[in-house]
Amino acid sequence: MSKAPETAAPAAQTAPCTMREFLLYFLSLGTFGFGGPIALAGYMQRDLVERRRWISRQDYLEGLALAQLAPGPLAAQLAIYLGWVRARILGATLVACAFVAPSLAMVLAISALYVRYNGLPWMQGLFYGIGAAVIAIIVRSAVKLVKMTLGRDRLLWGIFGVSAVVTGWTESEIVWVFLLSGVVALLVRTPPFRGAAALAIFPPHWLLAGLDGPATVPVLLKILWFFTGAGAVVFGSGLAIVPFLHGGVVNDFHWLDERQFLDAVAVAMITPGPVVITVGFIGYLVAGLLGALLAAIGVFLPCYLFVIVPAPYYRRWARVPQIKSFVDGVTAAATGAIAGAAYVLGRRALIDWPTAVICALTLVLLVKARKIPEPVLILGAGAAGLFLRQSGAAS
Repeated sequence: MSKAPETAAPAAQTAPCTMREFLLYFLSLGTFGFGGPIALAGYMQRDLVERRRWISRQDYLEGLALAQLAPGPLAAQLAIYLGWVRARILGATLVACAFVAPSLAMVLAISALYVRYNGLPWMQGLFYGIGAAVIAIIVRSAVKLVKMTLGRDRLLWGIFGVSAVVTGWTESEIVWVFLLSGVVALLVRTPPFRGAAALAIFPPHWLLAGLDGPATVPVLLKILWFFTGAGAVVFGSGLAIVPFLHGGVVNDFHWLDERQFLDAVAVAMITPGPVVITVGFIGYLVAGLLGALLAAIGVFLPCYLFVIVPAPYYRRWARVPQIKSFVDGVTAAATGAIAGAAYVLGRRALIDWPTAVICALTLVLLVKARKIPEPVLILGAGAAGLFLRQSGAAS
């Protein structure tokens, strides 16, 4: 009698679903899924594993491990892997499109309004408050990542500190710091090194027009190359891409100024789906609709490939101690870069006492009132900024 439930358990582990139902779920998650990568991963576990049982717990955990191991936005990679589990390459491709499309469409609409009505006081007022709230969210995210990734490991804390200082000092994310951090963790934790891993891998005016008019072909190619590089080297949380983008978009290429870059981060915060969708806003401001699409393709293509290529084999790779040590070092460096980015962006966003107060209140609410969704806090900060600008209280 006692053995019957045990034999029935595996069959009851997952429930059948159609591909249409599966895609509709990710379309809904991309439309209404606020809260950042950790929250989105939690929604997938709750909905797909616990409630609907469309995905087994083992498949979910393996997908989460791969998303943490490979560079790219965590939530998007987890969604792509679950699509691969459901229908291999076709499933991964369709899920990626369903998950990213809603937030990209929203960002394109906001971008068009931003370019069309650039300089309007009401929009400037909104982003005056939103920019301050974004700093609080970045700080809170950095604290969460510290708790999740560093623990009491002194080596990872050291890597974190160095990365934070370098990012804050240079005001950019340096890829070599990430790679060197991974190598240091690998050599310290798992000597001797016994193996090596190889990583591979003239239209209408409105289509190209950003803030400074139509973009040239070299600029479009540079957009595609830069954002592909961003998607290929950023690990973990979508916010990890912020310091990398800041270094290229603001400091190196001078595509946007500090205020416009903060607006881009703010747009990602007030729209659902993956945080890295901010690249669509940046691309639109630089080179119109085509620039936005190239930026989005560039940043999501690496994470897509980093899922579907190693998916059949990665379970063996993930058990290799050297690879795990390397990834731990890179993750610690990425967390430090987020902390450094909070300092760099904070110096630009917190320009007077109202923005400092908005940032402080947002941080308090994030910590104490955890049930308030982040987009609600962002919109509230925007309303406060608009009121302060119109009343003349803001400098």
